[in-house]
Amino acid sequence: MKRLLHTPVALLLWRIVLLYAVLMLCRAVFWLYNAELLGTLSWSEAGPLLAGALKFDTASIVYADGLFVLLSLVPLHVRERRWWRNLCFGYYVAVNAVLVVAANIADTIYFHYAQKRFTADEIFFAENDNSLQLAAKFLAENWLLALFGAAMIALLAWGYRRRVREESLLRRGWAYYAGGTLLLALAAGLCIAGARGGMTRMTRPITLSNAMLYTSDGMKANLILSNPFCILRTAGNGGGVKYVKHFPEEELPRHFSPVHAPADSAAVDLSGRNVVVFIMESMSAEHSARLCPEVYADCEVKGFTPFLDSLMGRGLTFTQMYANGTRSIQAMPSVLGSIPSFRTPFVLMPQSLGPSRQLPAILASMGYATSFFCGSESGSMGFGAYARSAGIERLVSREDYEARHGRDDFDGYWGIWDEPFLQFMGEELAATPEPFFASLFTLSAHHPFVVPDKYAATLPEGYTRIHPGVAYDDQAFRRFFERFGAEEWFRRTIFVFVADHVSSEKFAPQTRTYPGNMHILGFMYTPDGALQGTVGEITQQLDIMPTLLGLLGNRESYFAFGRDILNEPARPRWSVSYDGAFRALTDSTTLQLDDATQPVAAQAADSTALRSFEALVQQYYTRIERKNFTADD
Repeated sequence: MKRLLHTPVALLLWRIVLLYAVLMLCRAVFWLYNAELLGTLSWSEAGPLLAGALKFDTASIVYADGLFVLLSLVPLHVRERRWWRNLCFGYYVAVNAVLVVAANIADTIYFHYAQKRFTADEIFFAENDNSLQLAAKFLAENWLLALFGAAMIALLAWGYRRRVREESLLRRGWAYYAGGTLLLALAAGLCIAGARGGMTRMTRPITLSNAMLYTSDGMKANLILSNPFCILRTAGNGGGVKYVKHFPEEELPRHFSPVHAPADSAAVDLSGRNVVVFIMESMSAEHSARLCPEVYADCEVKGFTPFLDSLMGRGLTFTQMYANGTRSIQAMPSVLGSIPSFRTPFVLMPQSLGPSRQLPAILASMGYATSFFCGSESGSMGFGAYARSAGIERLVSREDYEARHGRDDFDGYWGIWDEPFLQFMGEELAATPEPFFASLFTLSAHHPFVVPDKYAATLPEGYTRIHPGVAYDDQAFRRFFERFGAEEWFRRTIFVFVADHVSSEKFAPQTRTYPGNMHILGFMYTPDGALQGTVGEITQQLDIMPTLLGLLGNRESYFAFGRDILNEPARPRWSVSYDGAFRALTDSTTLQLDDATQPVAAQAADSTALRSFEALVQQYYTRIERKNFTADD
């Protein structure tokens, strides 16, 4: 037994467990030091918070000690030399002293003043001439924390078990090399999984906002996070809040303000109605013959959304709706929070954990039950994490579907096929107290562009690889409406249809360049015909939240970068985005701001609109800097 405990694997596991213990002790001190900011903890929160902490600590350990794992398990006899063992010991103590202990002690102090975790942004700030003096001052004022840090480093050095001599179970010959290679490969796979937060097809590498999967409180999400994860995960965004200050702060709101006052009277009053927002994967405007009839003038198949086209004919259709980004993770805050993404997707920025009052949270305060449906695995693609940060109370995922209906409807790639998952959503909404807000993100119209075998022969082949998937989703919505259209909750619901972005598979030449490559499908539908007509001016995903709040009779000020299409005629009519430069598409022109940290000459096309656009970008980064996305600032 003693020999087993002295094997390289056993000693490595012991040293990794010791790192988990040190990280948890640092977290305990972090909470004690910042308890007033973080708020009280209840026993019901302990389990989810601990689960989230272990996931982020795993990523931190892999980031800091991935090389140490390699050095510890390299299948060569050099590993048994004294100088090699000294090298491993020095790496373990020195690297973890800095990246684990010192970084988390810095977190403890820094969070007390900045209400955010220590990230790569602070590394850029450390270039200032007085950084060393400031660090020395903070340590002097918090000498107990410095002693705690020294104790943690001493614990790592003492607990390393440096004097224990490793004894491999496989000592020589091919078994030594083959067995060691297999162990190293297994460890490498586990490290990759730990750094990513999982290894399924749907898993995207976790980012800071994933902490919201384990708590609905943005402040307590900071308790889940740990370093070096926060620093290294944001390293690519270093200096990400540098921006041009075109206007003095006091003058800025005159040109553009994200703070909205509620309308005195709404153009249409739909107070108290349920709201269902369908965010549709890759639903380009060109898929619709109603929106783009010229695309199919000489084609045998006239578009791939006949059912959605029929709803547009009976709803309020935005013929010039544009996406604010090119990725799904950018669409979520644009649609549900009226917050754009420019250089970096908003939800990937650590500042996104700051206070916000997005559409679900506002509706929850008005008595709405809130839910988010996505047929992928829980936690995948960052959707659930964002939804929680936006104020969603209930997340419904693939696991929930399969618990009720079994595993036969998994598409083999992303999640549950859209048709059965839409049916499942309807079943769940029928049992939800009204009024409710629900959003669903579709999956099936996504690469690798497969459709269920039972429909393969009946769906149109189309002109690009995505067209069968688009036709499948259109059919899925038809069957959802056919099944639930007669129910009372359905008749009291505002349905919103909007794409996340334009498809990577493009048919018409005009959709391959700006602005056609941002033109998406978007409309609102009410079964009783309360919303009808066509809006031909430029609209954007950012406009959905303000427009819904106007329809629902909201009476509080709110934060949004879009406009209420029906009640705010004085606000700019444009669609904003970023593709290496800041762009704003208006009804008459395209505005562009170079991505520079110094002011550049203004375009002459429309000076008033350009000044407003400069102010919008400045407001965005000012709010990012302040970590505040509410009307109260």
